[in-house]
Amino acid sequence: MSPDGYQQGAGNGYQYGAGGGPRPASGEPGAGRRPVAPRRRRNRLLAALAVAALVAGIGLIGGIYYVDSVPAPTDLKLPESTTVYYSDGRTAMATLGAENRTIVPYDQMVDGPKQAIVAAEDRTFWTNRGIDFTGVLRAAWSNLTGGQRQGASTITQQYARVAADLKGVTYSRKLREAVIAWKLDDKYSKQEILGYYLNTVPFGRGAYGIEAAAQAYFGKTVRRDAPAAKQLTVAEAMVLCAMVKQPEANPDDPAGQPGYDPRRGPKARQNSIERWNYIRDGMVRLNYLTPDQAANLAYPDSVKPVDPNAGQSGLDKPTGQVVNHVLSELRQTDPFKNKPADYIANGGFKIVTTIDKRVQDAAEASADINRDSAPAEVRGQPKNWRAALVAVEPGTGRVLGYYGGNNGNSPDYAGWYYDEKGEARGYGQHPPGSSFKAYDLAAAVQQNISVKQHFDSPDTKEFPESGRTKGSPAGPIRNAEHAPCQPDCALWEATVASLNVTYFELTEKLGTAKVVDLATRAGIDSMWKDVPGNPHPQRVELRGHPGEETAKQFSTEVGIGQYGITVADHANGMATLAAHGKRSDEHFVRSVTKGDDKVYDEQLTQSDLGLDREAVNQLDWTLRQVKAAKLGNGWDSAGKTGTWQAGQSTTQNVHTWMVGYTGALAAAVWLGTDDGKPLKTRSGSYEVYGATGPAPIWRQFMEQATAALKLDPDKYRFEAPAFPDDTPATPSGPPPAPTTAAPAPTTERPSPTGSPTPTCEPSRCVSPTPSARPTPSRTRTVSPSPRRTPPPTRPAAGPTPG
Repeated sequence: MSPDGYQQGAGNGYQYGAGGGPRPASGEPGAGRRPVAPRRRRNRLLAALAVAALVAGIGLIGGIYYVDSVPAPTDLKLPESTTVYYSDGRTAMATLGAENRTIVPYDQMVDGPKQAIVAAEDRTFWTNRGIDFTGVLRAAWSNLTGGQRQGASTITQQYARVAADLKGVTYSRKLREAVIAWKLDDKYSKQEILGYYLNTVPFGRGAYGIEAAAQAYFGKTVRRDAPAAKQLTVAEAMVLCAMVKQPEANPDDPAGQPGYDPRRGPKARQNSIERWNYIRDGMVRLNYLTPDQAANLAYPDSVKPVDPNAGQSGLDKPTGQVVNHVLSELRQTDPFKNKPADYIANGGFKIVTTIDKRVQDAAEASADINRDSAPAEVRGQPKNWRAALVAVEPGTGRVLGYYGGNNGNSPDYAGWYYDEKGEARGYGQHPPGSSFKAYDLAAAVQQNISVKQHFDSPDTKEFPESGRTKGSPAGPIRNAEHAPCQPDCALWEATVASLNVTYFELTEKLGTAKVVDLATRAGIDSMWKDVPGNPHPQRVELRGHPGEETAKQFSTEVGIGQYGITVADHANGMATLAAHGKRSDEHFVRSVTKGDDKVYDEQLTQSDLGLDREAVNQLDWTLRQVKAAKLGNGWDSAGKTGTWQAGQSTTQNVHTWMVGYTGALAAAVWLGTDDGKPLKTRSGSYEVYGATGPAPIWRQFMEQATAALKLDPDKYRFEAPAFPDDTPATPSGPPPAPTTAAPAPTTERPSPTGSPTPTCEPSRCVSPTPSARPTPSRTRTVSPSPRRTPPPTRPAAGPTPG
């Protein structure tokens, strides 16, 4: 292994005795022990003098250094696969990487790989004493004099290097490698050494040993007792043996040094062909092939494509979606950016995620509507129903629970991510409907608009400035439900009744730019818009693109939730509101280590929405009045429901939502269909709304998760607002006092705006050319602290579309 972790074989430009003697006509060459010729005795003397001089000169290597036992292949500890853990760092979530090895005894192997590896790596293997004396002296001299480091080795030395876990290309490593090789050559026959080597050396794609390589690259075996059609051919063995020189791309220069796997690009294929020709010539010179046989040998084009999921476990579970986001997130960080696709999976890393297993279990039990543990309202419904749930910790942005689908290869209904090719994957975006009004409300209180301020709230109202008139295609704005306060409602009442007329007017009053900006800074990193001529909504990157120009891409309808967002972003937005307007970046990774080395650590940052204490209290208080947000376990909670209709229907819904938070946990739940058709119950009813579908999921999850976390609800109480403006009471009477009783579901209706609902196939819902996510601005590093009453003065307290 090189210091960078990729294997550099023995063929580094040096040919070890090319043409090193013909193979005897009968019997295995090199069988038994060989007399020591005078020339070999001189070589031993030279090597001993070199060793003695270097040891005496620098004093780095003691005699005990060379008496290590040399393990057989069965005793070797090979590099570990990458393991992904829950947040406790002990419970494994998934295993990545294709590391595998199947030992095949030497005498049970076909001859092709035995011959090809000798021709590729050590043409004097059958006649040398296990050490390239010239190479040792050259390496020592070059390193001592400051010259270029040398790395040539015999097959025996290469096995010694792997067996003793020697890394780097230094003269001290070369010396130890040489002495261990010398011991090997004294103790074992050449056949045993070559068998050890072939069963040990890495071939790339996580394959250690020739049998694993034969399976990984050709789907064949090296066993001579297998059917002939299943046996590795000589030409195929030559392709594999070419790989030993550099089985993986150099992670620091994958384009310039891609290795010898022909399926990793044109340059790697050319490397493989050239090396294959070199091996073929060596096999002729060693009498393994006749010139005619070599001339008739064709380079095989049957190498299997690279499978990034080969050998992985745990991706067939709902947490497989988490793994997708973990890998996507890490690929954007400096330690892993621009590395080969399987660098993380085959790197032997320990990845600790933010996912709390207790919260994840509650998420899966509640949002997997096919389980018996799901709420009765959604359990056993039609097969096209789908749910997604994301939970985020306020103040840190840590994703504690994520349910976007049943496994890592299924559509992700909660978000989107970048795959190993840098392409956006996932489904994730859904029009949020009235659940988006939480951000309108936050923008209002930020601008000192009291929640007790009154708005004209008739059932139907024209808005000429926004093009919503009786003569327009979409028509005027209409409320889906009548509220007791109408036609004159306080903002808090309009929020509880989810009056579209009021919120459309509020959005006009604030300006679309302010609403979009507030939502962006809260956690909505992306939003989808319809593009004429394109059947699929296109993602608009909001994070890092503030201002009027971005907002102009959206109409006033943004205030009533027309434009798609992701469940993950919505959950992070709720976490920001739960943290008193302190936004943290939503993320999935806490740390990455390799052995004892820390490779990556999360950076907890916060940015401030600019909500003062009274604004926060009014926001919390208003969202507490939403009946669907009431928890029955003593926790203070706040939330908002939402629906979006099918086309111009006012009775059929495609998307339903419930979002909300306590002081300790925020979550967003979406319930919809996988085919864009309206939600229809098993009894044939279309009466599915935010309060009747996703709200039961949200409440069950929040109650189970907070109980599992064993947190004290008294430490996370909301503070009552002061209402300093003392606005007169509304016509319908004073605001109701918050309760903790279990809610009676409301019947929030879809927004009858007349705007068509964008739908798309699950595999095509991501913009074809998504822009890379901007690096979030960092304000300061913080430590999370609990929400208390009164709200504490805390340091200013998240990335996926589909």
